[in-house]
Amino acid sequence: MKTTTFLRRVLVSSATVLAASALSGPPGAYAQESATATPIRHVIIVVGENHTFDNVFGTYQPRGGQKIGNLLAKGIVNADGTPGPNFELARQRIGSDRGEYYAVTPSTGEYATLPQPYTTYATGQPGGVPDTRFPTNLPNGPFQISRYVPYPAYTGDPVHRFFQMWQDVDGGRNDKFVWVEETIGTGSNGKPLPAGGFNPREGAISMGFYNMNPFTDAAGAAHSGDEPVFKALADAYASSDNYHQAVMGGTGANFQAIVSGDAAFFTDPVALDGSAAVPFANQIENPDPVAGTNNYYTQDGYGGGSYVNCSDPSTPGARSVRSQLLQQGVTRANCASGHYYLVNNYAMYWNQSSSNPPHLIDATHFTLPPQSNPTIADVMTRHGVSWKYYSGDRGSDSSLASVDGIPLFFHSYCGICDPLTGYISIMRNPAEEAKLQTYQAFLADVKSGTLPSVSFVRPFEELAGHPADSTTSLYEMFIQDLVGKVRANEELWASTAIFITTDEGGGYYDSGYIQALDFFGDGTRIPLIAVSPYAKPGYVDHTYYDHVSLLKFIEENWHLPPVSARSRDNLPNPIASADDPYRPLNGPAIGDLMNLFDFGGSQGD
Repeated sequence: MKTTTFLRRVLVSSATVLAASALSGPPGAYAQESATATPIRHVIIVVGENHTFDNVFGTYQPRGGQKIGNLLAKGIVNADGTPGPNFELARQRIGSDRGEYYAVTPSTGEYATLPQPYTTYATGQPGGVPDTRFPTNLPNGPFQISRYVPYPAYTGDPVHRFFQMWQDVDGGRNDKFVWVEETIGTGSNGKPLPAGGFNPREGAISMGFYNMNPFTDAAGAAHSGDEPVFKALADAYASSDNYHQAVMGGTGANFQAIVSGDAAFFTDPVALDGSAAVPFANQIENPDPVAGTNNYYTQDGYGGGSYVNCSDPSTPGARSVRSQLLQQGVTRANCASGHYYLVNNYAMYWNQSSSNPPHLIDATHFTLPPQSNPTIADVMTRHGVSWKYYSGDRGSDSSLASVDGIPLFFHSYCGICDPLTGYISIMRNPAEEAKLQTYQAFLADVKSGTLPSVSFVRPFEELAGHPADSTTSLYEMFIQDLVGKVRANEELWASTAIFITTDEGGGYYDSGYIQALDFFGDGTRIPLIAVSPYAKPGYVDHTYYDHVSLLKFIEENWHLPPVSARSRDNLPNPIASADDPYRPLNGPAIGDLMNLFDFGGSQGD
């Protein structure tokens, strides 16, 4: 209770400070460093975890009467979080996948009411039981989480795996989130169907959202609104309502896309040279339903398959996904022959450091062998652009162990959130590996003015916002502290852009359009805020973006080439119609994030 009270006090006060100070423009001069296309000399990319755009910004009302594509604007919910006049647009349907092959999938009916959410492994709650804080008869559509539990409270974790998410989205209807939670959850883990049936113990967690507007909770208490820091930042700077996770599914695959613009694949576990190879049989994904079941995947899960040879349309799962691409006019799956791509979470081969014993690679250990794909780090190094990847919980970092003596996190290093530890070009090169540092090093570089041109920041696990073991309020606290420290160095702030996002949507519902780009995605919309003296104040950008847009911004700003011939940063910038700014006319296409900024006609040297 003491921590919760403290967090509420800090979040409210920090929102007030940010809103008051954030509108100040850029100073009259900024440091002239290496040649850039804009006055931005420093990019900081902060990646939290597992929230969709509607989960965070579903009721956000932008400044100046701007349009926005969220739950409130679409009439799905009202400003107070109650069901709106178009609530039925988000209703969830019951699917049918009893055939021979995995399908994205027909409907047999719809839910009368939502199943009660489960606790899964939420901190402070009993594990894997119905979460009695929520009603058993929630209306069939999005529900406001904070109507039933306090905003800083820990709640359950929805499923967010690759084939599950293709089914969630259901060809753009976004109507199978609950059915997937009820039928397969995080997967079968290669186990036969349990006697008496299978219960993933998730319920309808995925349909929850937070509310930035004033509301009254189920007990009749009045609240000023959730997410005060995110709201203050969006009001003061620029945000996107059309930014997407790059890959359907979870954390590991999306962090790979953030650094490579591509997907990781299984490589030779003996030679360890990055050459493509065939995985162990039990690690090849098979989402085809077990005979007689409705959507119980044959081989999937954190102890099951995660590699897919999507170049072969007969591969389990590939047929249905490729069919979805063709329905959207996409003929290129971008799957190299003989490559088995990792579409979910496996440990990186190197465990934080090349001096530590590496993770084992065999049929019983779920480890991604060393990667040979080029990364944005390789491109920057080759062209003399400085970079670092700062990861909270790396090593013995304890720089934010407490605030005013109150513990804020436990050490829980996230290897899949530290993707460059999987790459030969980094981990077999001491000068490159030395650029993988702690968050404590980031704070020191900010204070001393030695921050590199490009910084990737992964928050501490408990401050990253991941449902069940973190919260959005804790991620807000981390962001508020980071932005405040950058702003405190006036010279640094004058030439900096901070991009704040999440790795993926965490399986939460989102009502937004998703553009098919290739076999791997795109995935659901997620939040993106651009914090900079050059960000357009209070602006909501509708340009189509995904994680690889971060790479396109870096490349455009520092005059760099694409990462590789097949990486998504080769896609053109979108051309949108006035009637629908969300769907590119020239798709597949993703933007370079430049539209979030106003450089006043000033260009770099």
